[in-house]
Amino acid sequence: MVVGILALFVAIAIPNLLRSRVSANDTKAQAALKVISVALENYLAINSIYPSTTNDLLVVTPPYLNTDFFTGDHDGFTFTVDALGLYNYTVTAIPLSSSVGTGSFTLSTGGIITKN
Repeated sequence: MVVGILALFVAIAIPNLLRSRVSANDTKAQAALKVISVALENYLAINSIYPSTTNDLLVVTPPYLNTDFFTGDHDGFTFTVDALGLYNYTVTAIPLSSSVGTGSFTLSTGGIITKN
């Protein structure tokens, strides 16, 4: 009887735990996109244009970004620059799998984040 109750508890708890983890990863990806947006907008405010490469955000002292989100994965997401022009940008956060995130998120000029 006790084993049956424990099995029922585990059957209910594990899917909820996994959903919470995926939701937390989505939130972290959106927060990282906001950090990237602030860095890009600060760069624009100082230089009157957006950077030509993401490396421009990292190599100055002090850096606009303390973390290089564009290499490797971060909390199960990869971040790619789809467009980086003088006056606009598009950055996408893509989950490595559906077990990591519910979908990709796109950051557009002005800090607008949309879910794809």
